[in-house]
Amino acid sequence: MRSTAALFTVSALVSSALGATYNLKDSFVGEGFLSGFTHEAIADPTHGRVNYVDQQTALAQNLTFATDDTFIMRADSFNVVPASAPGRNSVRIQSINQYTTHVSVYDIRHMPQGCGTWPAAWEVGQNWPAQGEVDILEGTNDIEPNQSTLHTSANCAQPDGRQMNGNSISNNCDVAANGNTGCGVQSTVPNSYGKSFNNAGGGFYAMERTSTFIKVWFWSRNDPAVPADVKTAGATVNTDAWGTPTALFVNDQCDINAHFGPHNIIINLTFCGDWAGLPQFFNDQGGCPGTCNDFVDNNPSAFNDAFWDIAGVHVYE
Repeated sequence: MRSTAALFTVSALVSSALGATYNLKDSFVGEGFLSGFTHEAIADPTHGRVNYVDQQTALAQNLTFATDDTFIMRADSFNVVPASAPGRNSVRIQSINQYTTHVSVYDIRHMPQGCGTWPAAWEVGQNWPAQGEVDILEGTNDIEPNQSTLHTSANCAQPDGRQMNGNSISNNCDVAANGNTGCGVQSTVPNSYGKSFNNAGGGFYAMERTSTFIKVWFWSRNDPAVPADVKTAGATVNTDAWGTPTALFVNDQCDINAHFGPHNIIINLTFCGDWAGLPQFFNDQGGCPGTCNDFVDNNPSAFNDAFWDIAGVHVYE
């Protein structure tokens, strides 16, 4: 009986995580980011040493610029930050459109790197945490590899034994548990994040969200396994052909529909704050000197490589 029950459980997880074909809804390339996203000049919800600027300021200071096939977002790397300032100038953008059941594909050539950095590409509801959060690409202080994470309201957890290539590091998605670490999955591919990601020419992240599961995939730029519909954006994508995901989140202990509402896409770069600024991650694992806030304030040239170079973000429904 125990073997039969275990087999049924595994079969249920597999059958509830099948993919589908989706049609292109939105494609953001180059200047399309300027019209399809807003620059959020807000106080950082993660308490970072950052000053998010609006689009006009970002363009004037060359913190944001676009060409036909490139969109750049970067931190100020010229100025010492006064102690009285909220932090180093940087950029946070949010999509105007919202999405529920969908696939989003991120073609990224370069991501921010360096001590004190906390870059993220993620999707979140307006009512947090009730409408949930999906962190697709996120980390701090060049600590590899990438971590994909869900953050939710209460009563959302993940089982062991999911069919994915990544390693689960926590199973409770509730923001009120474990200091809001969420239910995270670490990639097993070192070049999924930070300097190694950039040295490999970046890569492709994709996220599929349905009413019963959420999946995240990663392919390095020159990985021969990159699906053709990921490498070159087209009219459709077929997630059935993408293979085993890096991260899989299922609904047997978490009602996906109840915990996730309409989501905006957010791409941002903050510094220090609730994660990157902790000595455990800044000093011990990141190998960075002094305190995070002092480093960010006083070393502008350390942020020469703290930029996003995005070839495109494509959303399918």
